[in-house]
Amino acid sequence: MDLAPFKQTAIAAAYQAAKKLRSKFGNLSRVRKKDTVEIVTEADTESENEIISVIRARYPEHAILSEEFGLTDAGGDFRWVIDPLDGTVNFAHQVPIFCISIALTYREEIVLGTVLNPVDGELYTALRGQGAYLNNRPIRVSAVTAVAESLLVTGFPYHLDKEFEPIMFRYSSCLKACQAVRRLGSAALDICYVACGRFEGFWEQLLKPWDTAAGALIAAEAGAAVTTFSGKPFSLNDKEILVTNGHIQGQMIELLKL
Repeated sequence: MDLAPFKQTAIAAAYQAAKKLRSKFGNLSRVRKKDTVEIVTEADTESENEIISVIRARYPEHAILSEEFGLTDAGGDFRWVIDPLDGTVNFAHQVPIFCISIALTYREEIVLGTVLNPVDGELYTALRGQGAYLNNRPIRVSAVTAVAESLLVTGFPYHLDKEFEPIMFRYSSCLKACQAVRRLGSAALDICYVACGRFEGFWEQLLKPWDTAAGALIAAEAGAAVTTFSGKPFSLNDKEILVTNGHIQGQMIELLKL
């Protein structure tokens, strides 16, 4: 299968959405709550509209799973998985750490991943079996072999109260064992930063497919191990993910055990 046209579509959609996000950054007119904790802004929905418009113009028969609109046209082998603004809380507070994440699955397998940071212009891309790239330059995971020498990154779910104790236990275990832990607020960027060697490992639970789909392929194509906390190969149905440079995978699995 020639994936290049799909990649061109994903990149075009990401750049179109990026224009919308940059125009709204620091210029929001409304922020509403989805529930007691999670928020959504007009930037989320307008970015999503831009992405869907580009995809629909080229592939009207494809299914789309997006954060704000859910699943549309569920039939067929192809499904786009979209997060139009990963890092909404950062965006709403004018913290410039957020991104657009677009993936494509074929018969439930992720075959394309695109993550774009509209602030610094970093574009991460991957096609299954063809490597991972940052602004068209090949990327690889780091060569660090010990957790003690590793910089890790994690995230906390909106509804932290649901699994507060296991989340804090895992955080504490990793914090004590590694060089340092960061919490940036964008799972897709966290995973891409493992892919290009800035972090050695990332873990998080209670995630959705649009949080992880693009990043999971980008990381895997950069040489990362992408699994659940127990080491099982990751799938989009999993609500937890562990991404490491591979060298510290076994150590991280032990640290995440309850």
